[in-house]
Amino acid sequence: MINKRLLVKNLLAHSDENSFYDKKRFINIGDKEGKAKFLKHVCALANSNPKNNSYIVVGVEDEDNKILGVDFFDDSKIQNLVNAYLENAPIIAYENIQFPHLPEGKVVGLVTIRASGKLCSLRKNIWKYWGGTVFFREGSMSMPKVFDIEIKDTNSKVVAEIENHAKNNIELTLDGVFDFMNNRHADLESHYKVFKEQFVVCWAGTTKKVKNKTYYSRVDIELINEQVKLFYSTLDEVEINYTEDVFTTTEYVKLGLSEQKKFYPLERVLIKFANNGTYSMESNLIFEPPQYNRKMLYHIFNTNNTILEKLKKGVSLTDADKKDLKNLPDTHLICYLNGFEGAKQMLEDYRLYVKSYDEDIYQTIKESLRVLRKVRYN
Repeated sequence: MINKRLLVKNLLAHSDENSFYDKKRFINIGDKEGKAKFLKHVCALANSNPKNNSYIVVGVEDEDNKILGVDFFDDSKIQNLVNAYLENAPIIAYENIQFPHLPEGKVVGLVTIRASGKLCSLRKNIWKYWGGTVFFREGSMSMPKVFDIEIKDTNSKVVAEIENHAKNNIELTLDGVFDFMNNRHADLESHYKVFKEQFVVCWAGTTKKVKNKTYYSRVDIELINEQVKLFYSTLDEVEINYTEDVFTTTEYVKLGLSEQKKFYPLERVLIKFANNGTYSMESNLIFEPPQYNRKMLYHIFNTNNTILEKLKKGVSLTDADKKDLKNLPDTHLICYLNGFEGAKQMLEDYRLYVKSYDEDIYQTIKESLRVLRKVRYN
């Protein structure tokens, strides 16, 4: 069993970026350019390592390997994006790795890429890259190749050595449990559960009981053995259930206009633990978004966009604008779920202006975008 935090440290210590790993300050799959660059690197790493894992470490300064972290990224449908754009797509996983020195909510992203064994290429055009293009790694660069394509395996031995040095042990696991419950979440109700005598899952949050069910907010869930953060949210509510073999989370999102809000089930994730020391994750979107009168939503959509333009231009907001801005992340989310395609891009384009104006509203926008990512690629 690999401790992913140790794996990240070993990758950073091994050498500079090369044909089996890359590092990024951040990645952005919120627009076509960001998607295209991400897909290029995935394709290149898969082709350069046909028989072993490749990695992208996210949240690291390129020049000095300083670990700065990024926001928790919860997108269980990222494989769908890769499958849609890449021929002979690799198996891909994005994991959020906990580092003790990072602020709450900040993690290091670890993208693991496992090649299909066949030549990977772009399935269709995206941004400035043409469908059919094949990428390979040349040192630290992902470059297109047209002629003399030959897949070579040159990294299996060194990757196996790095992964072997990142194996977990009992001391790291115990330290992780104590740190989770006694230090990082001392103010919350915390629990742990051991599965198959090997896997330790910890979770914490503020609890409330409704009709004999317990719901958690301010939720943090971690697989301690691998130092992987499975779920993190400061807003949504989560129901947690488990058996001897399966740990299940059901996430709820609060939606509505004005004061008429209620919780809707969004996604159910099952983590299944096996006797052979492995586990699998299965996510199912169970979301049925509320539908509203389209004429009313047009008015809300246009009002929101006017407020965002005011923020961009530095125009003072009225009291009514300030009230609408507070609800803007939720109402723009509802607009998108009711067919207003431009609502998501507006949140992406203007969120930094909102951050300069009000950090709390900015955090709510990030939560809305997290929900939209899940819905969009389902």
